[in-house]
Amino acid sequence: MFILKSYFMGKLDGKTVAILTENGFEEVELTSPKEALEKAGATVHIISPQKEKVKGWNHDHWSIELPVDKHISKAKFDDYDGLVIPGGVINPDKLRGDKDSVAFAQQFLDAGKPLAAICHGPQLLIETKQLAGRSMTSYPSVKTDLENAGANWVDREVVVDNGLVTSRSPEDLEAFNKKIVEEIAEGVHTPAPAH
Repeated sequence: MFILKSYFMGKLDGKTVAILTENGFEEVELTSPKEALEKAGATVHIISPQKEKVKGWNHDHWSIELPVDKHISKAKFDDYDGLVIPGGVINPDKLRGDKDSVAFAQQFLDAGKPLAAICHGPQLLIETKQLAGRSMTSYPSVKTDLENAGANWVDREVVVDNGLVTSRSPEDLEAFNKKIVEEIAEGVHTPAPAH
């Protein structure tokens, strides 16, 4: 489990971060970043197309249920300093078919606000058509999809490109969580030029 160094304590005081998810998120890819962000002082909201709760997935079976703080139709981009998209095979596939979820993520990319996606999570970002020229990583099976969307896929535990943080799998969570905290603490980045 990720242990947040004392250096990060209080680093995100006054910041609010959204975790965008559907049913079928990989449990640890939501709970670990959420814990790290909260330990750093951030307020974290779970946002979803689901109205009351979302159900996680743990390796090969359904797992925990978490309350939804805000329905995606009520979520306002301006209320958040950063966005996290957990993976899981089911979660991003459902999110990418939801126009409100795609639009919400696209606003973060357009504005240069920190956005972090792990494992299969970057699949949602393909729908934004904002990945051309961006350096990213993901679960290996998503590599071709990202390359077809114009991204430069890199096989590293964490890749940061102008506020966009991506990692490959739960094994990378320590590096992923550290970079999320750093990027949100830095704030808005210069938006990437349109390609």
